[in-house]
Amino acid sequence: MTKGMEFRTKIDIGKADFQLLPCKQILLVGSCFAGEIGRRFTDNGFTVTVNPYGTMYNPASILHTVERLLQADAAMQPQYVFLTLGTNHVYRLKETGQIVDNCEKRPAALFQEEQLSVRVCADYMAEAVGLLTTRNPAVQVVLTVSPIRYRKYGYHGSQLSKAALLLAADEVAEMQNVSYFPAYELLMDELRDYRFYASDMLHPSEQAADYVWERLVDWCFSSDAHTFMDEWRPIQSALQHRPFHPDSEEYQRFMEQMQARLRAFQEKYTVR
Repeated sequence: MTKGMEFRTKIDIGKADFQLLPCKQILLVGSCFAGEIGRRFTDNGFTVTVNPYGTMYNPASILHTVERLLQADAAMQPQYVFLTLGTNHVYRLKETGQIVDNCEKRPAALFQEEQLSVRVCADYMAEAVGLLTTRNPAVQVVLTVSPIRYRKYGYHGSQLSKAALLLAADEVAEMQNVSYFPAYELLMDELRDYRFYASDMLHPSEQAADYVWERLVDWCFSSDAHTFMDEWRPIQSALQHRPFHPDSEEYQRFMEQMQARLRAFQEKYTVR
């Protein structure tokens, strides 16, 4: 075998223009892939808000979430925001002409499906970035495109939808404090093997999502964020432990120590 032979495409994504610090507000809005990454933030001890009004797939609905959240919570000033685009397909309520975020299982005849152009997708995302920047001028916004394919559009149609989102994201990423993270490319080009997909062959597997998370951490996490996670993991592991003898004195002493360690951790890392 030829020495150094490579059997997969390794994507060089470099480093982000910012470094994510612990103890900051983090907001994730978008498709169910945003939920996967948000869960990993939570599992690693970060305080995050993930899709507060449900999963949002298209740029218009992502904007609606940002608008609604900032109006409802004056204290919401996220430092890091991850917006994950899933599709450019939207549904308008025929009666009002408004794009709905959730059809709420109402009859399909009440809605009209349409596809947003690249220009309109970019405009919606730019407006969301503008609102976030107005609330916090130092905010860092990361755009991603979900690697989840949409069978109902047909696979060619799904690719066209992703292409529109990729073009829009590329345009918006030129704005100040906006970056693009290639989650879509990592699945399509680097992990292009069905062993990295769930049983439906459409959603990334747990292993694939873990890999994207690892690349995200390497891309933008500061040394302080790495230290934060290193200190959190043993505390989390201890708190999740299910003992055989929970009433034993030994276990009670162990939990007292862990609770003291948790309080010290929380005092050291206060979200601000």
